[in-house]
Amino acid sequence: MMLWLAPTPLVVASKSAARRAMLADAGLPIEPTEADIDERAVESRGGPVSPEQAALVLAREKARVAAARWPGHYVLGADQTLALGEKRFNKPENRAAAREQLKALSGRTHALHSAVAVAKDGRVIFGHVETARLTMRRLTDRFLDAYLDTAGDAVMASVGAYQLERLGIHLFERIDGDHFTILGLPLFPLLAFLRREGCLAG
Repeated sequence: MMLWLAPTPLVVASKSAARRAMLADAGLPIEPTEADIDERAVESRGGPVSPEQAALVLAREKARVAAARWPGHYVLGADQTLALGEKRFNKPENRAAAREQLKALSGRTHALHSAVAVAKDGRVIFGHVETARLTMRRLTDRFLDAYLDTAGDAVMASVGAYQLERLGIHLFERIDGDHFTILGLPLFPLLAFLRREGCLAG
């Protein structure tokens, strides 16, 4: 008996290599796709939202938009927001922006809100968001230079200017939260949903 029971692969509307690897490592057959949306426009539709709500709104919209091109398929959308209190951070545009962001987070605890949504035939049928809290150690200028030199352009690939599973681990002194949530996908709730749907062996 196969673990994956659905007749078609799970369509994953995410550019994140970490998310795709998580799903593949869990034994799910995936079909990568993209959902090109104007994230800031989507967030502003319903007025101001919290960083946690923003992650879920964006995940739902990505799933919905991609599902329109994949009839009959389960389509996953995901998003992650980073907040220091109510202040939101986006992916840094360059090294200088990454350095400024890391200095703002230095010695403080920030929240990562990771959301996942699943749509089918144009309708969102599942959504979930989880939060992890990460405390950075106090970062010296000397360390920041070394970190940025070593990490290179990778600091611009994620919302926090770090990948925790790589060099980003050197930034932290404490982490409270689920590992998969930190990597950008609440995997346990997603797998539970797929089992309820009969897509996965129970």
